[in-house]
Amino acid sequence: MALSLKKGEGLSLRKEDNDLTQVTIGLGWDIAEPEKKGFFGSLFAPKAPEFDLDAVAFLLDANGKVTNLGPAQDLIKGDVIFFNSQKHPSGHIWLTGDNRTGAGEGDDEQIIVKLNNLSPQYHRILFVVSIYQGIQRQQHFGLVKNAYIRAVDGKGKELCRYNISGDASYNNMCSLTFAEVVREGSAWKFSAIGAPHNADSFVEVLKNYLA
Repeated sequence: MALSLKKGEGLSLRKEDNDLTQVTIGLGWDIAEPEKKGFFGSLFAPKAPEFDLDAVAFLLDANGKVTNLGPAQDLIKGDVIFFNSQKHPSGHIWLTGDNRTGAGEGDDEQIIVKLNNLSPQYHRILFVVSIYQGIQRQQHFGLVKNAYIRAVDGKGKELCRYNISGDASYNNMCSLTFAEVVREGSAWKFSAIGAPHNADSFVEVLKNYLA
């Protein structure tokens, strides 16, 4: 059974116990339904609005910084994996796609990492989720339910999961530093962070990690 993490907790991912050749970082969420009052409220209640949540990964060096912003310094083909640059130049980490609704079962977005092959220059991978145009649309993580991040090893074994729903501190927060994986010698450690941010663009969060 996968370990259920709380904010601030972590789990060592040992090569001896887990297949780290290809680890899936899966993220899922649902949008809270608008409140329905009475029969006519249920009949004519508006549909839950679509939220466009974007999963992003920052590859950090030993100093906790992103040093490669891409050939044109526009984040394309650099050390930030996001919707406009979904695969790292090394081929060892990539985003599978951009889910704009959160509908359906299972993970809504996935970031795949070949931890065993990742260059030693990368010491941490930070996973951030932002609500696109959240401020403009008055959408925030207080309106998101059943949100989670999980790590699944190369054999499909779920290693750990971190759920964030129900935390009042996420009201009016449009971005979230969800979790990270950090090198521990020849192994890695997955840690639940759950740090919210007002900004609705991951670029604002990224500024804290630029050299």
